[in-house]
Amino acid sequence: MTGIYQEFAGLLLLAAGVGLVALRLRQPLILAYIVLGIAVSPALLGWVSAHDEIDLLAQIGITVLLFVVGLKLDLQLVRHLGAVALATGLGQLFFTIVIGFLIALAFGMNTMTALYVAVALTFSSTIIIVKLLSDKREIDTLHGRIAMGFLIVQDIAVVIAMMVLGSQRAGGDQVWWLALGEIGLKVAAAVAVVAVLMRYVLPRLMPRIAASQELLLLFAVAWGTGFAAAGEALGFSKEIGAFLAGFSLASNAYREALSSRLTPLRDFLLLFFFIDLGAKLDLSALGAQIPETVVLSVFVLVGNPLIVMAIMGWMGYRKRTGFLAGLTVAQISEFSIIFVAMGIGLGHVNNEALSLVTMVGLVTIGLSTYMILYSQALYQRLAPWLGVFERRRPERELALEGQPLDGAPAQVVLFGLGRYGRRLARRLLEAQVSVLGVDFDPEVVQQAQRPELPVVFGDAEDGEFLDTLPLREARWVVSTMREAELNVALFKALRARGIHVPVAAAAHNERDAARLRQAGVDRILMPYWDAADLTAERLVEDLAAMPIPKEEAA
Repeated sequence: MTGIYQEFAGLLLLAAGVGLVALRLRQPLILAYIVLGIAVSPALLGWVSAHDEIDLLAQIGITVLLFVVGLKLDLQLVRHLGAVALATGLGQLFFTIVIGFLIALAFGMNTMTALYVAVALTFSSTIIIVKLLSDKREIDTLHGRIAMGFLIVQDIAVVIAMMVLGSQRAGGDQVWWLALGEIGLKVAAAVAVVAVLMRYVLPRLMPRIAASQELLLLFAVAWGTGFAAAGEALGFSKEIGAFLAGFSLASNAYREALSSRLTPLRDFLLLFFFIDLGAKLDLSALGAQIPETVVLSVFVLVGNPLIVMAIMGWMGYRKRTGFLAGLTVAQISEFSIIFVAMGIGLGHVNNEALSLVTMVGLVTIGLSTYMILYSQALYQRLAPWLGVFERRRPERELALEGQPLDGAPAQVVLFGLGRYGRRLARRLLEAQVSVLGVDFDPEVVQQAQRPELPVVFGDAEDGEFLDTLPLREARWVVSTMREAELNVALFKALRARGIHVPVAAAAHNERDAARLRQAGVDRILMPYWDAADLTAERLVEDLAAMPIPKEEAA
């Protein structure tokens, strides 16, 4: 027992060190976990001997992961999934599976292995994409919202794939229509049980459990593992049982509290899944799989974004929106690896398929992270060759931008209508200064629109959009966007068009302020500094107006 404890302590310390390196390289921790799992595998360092204990923790980690996925699929969210996200998600799934399947067959894989590999190539990591888009503050932009929509479609698709394939063991001799009928009956029974629990049991049970935060976490893990065990016993899989457990609580008022407590536990336990994965990989086959790894990685990194761009361009979006949304599918996810690992347990595929998908995951996750982080610069370089993915008139995006503005030109064109931008617009309007607002978040545009404040949807980096605005007639152009590079790009775009209206831009730290000054921006807005200065002035005025205490006067 002492040896196992020391082994776990060493693995955790090593994981923390590798994770720190990953953060320095701006890589997601999932990539660090995969690398660590391969490094400590028997084929390399061979530092893992507690296989049974690690396998158990890995299974619980997968249970918690699928539970959280189910927990986030609220019925209202699924019901309101936009037509664009649905069409893009389903289109990307279809074309990626078909093309990936043909590529796999061309490399000599059998039909079942080719199908598993093709399906694995369709799933993108929601965890990674949400983190990257949130860090870049693009989660609420048009491309961010569309990407989140088709990532939900992918999550639903992976669950359906697991449910269908998880019900079929290798070597079964059922007629295909009988097998489909059996799957249908099982799915119907599972949905009926979940519906009863959601309607009659959980609404009464959860308020009692939520009275204790410690019990809430314990209940969530118990509920997930209980459903996982039941799912396996009924002929599904542990993964499907765990998903249904989370889905049964997705419409519950305590969903967010459960999710916030389970997410750190999920991330911790996934470490052991990837360590367990490393022990199962057939590293001796990796040399022979280099051609497959290269071709499939290029397909995911380049082909998947092109598929999304083609669909979104056909649906009437600009090439930039399609490009930025397409980059979010330029990697496979942890689900891809879990999906193939499940196939091994069912006897459908062998360890070579798992090794191949894991290597494709390493390559695509690592490279796509930088592609998303530097998406703006990447787009600027590739834009001249992307015109084929945009209609002559991108109707759907033009409809979001609205009709040409009527009336007199605004004195101030204001880019960015967050809290600071909306407050600034309000104070300018109170001073009888006319304002035209611009934002790239459709919901913000809708919320900010007022009779006295015309607001248009559009991207400050899109030169064609800038040409539609009355910028030459404005007296000031003001940007409250947080990203210094966006403000610099806007300033340069204006000057390149011969628009020499004074420009004011917000900076949230000294480094960004220096970049704006160097670019030539006319006025730097420092919201935090200005707020602190005004607060200090008011406090000094209040102190001066207060009577002097008798002790001090004496």
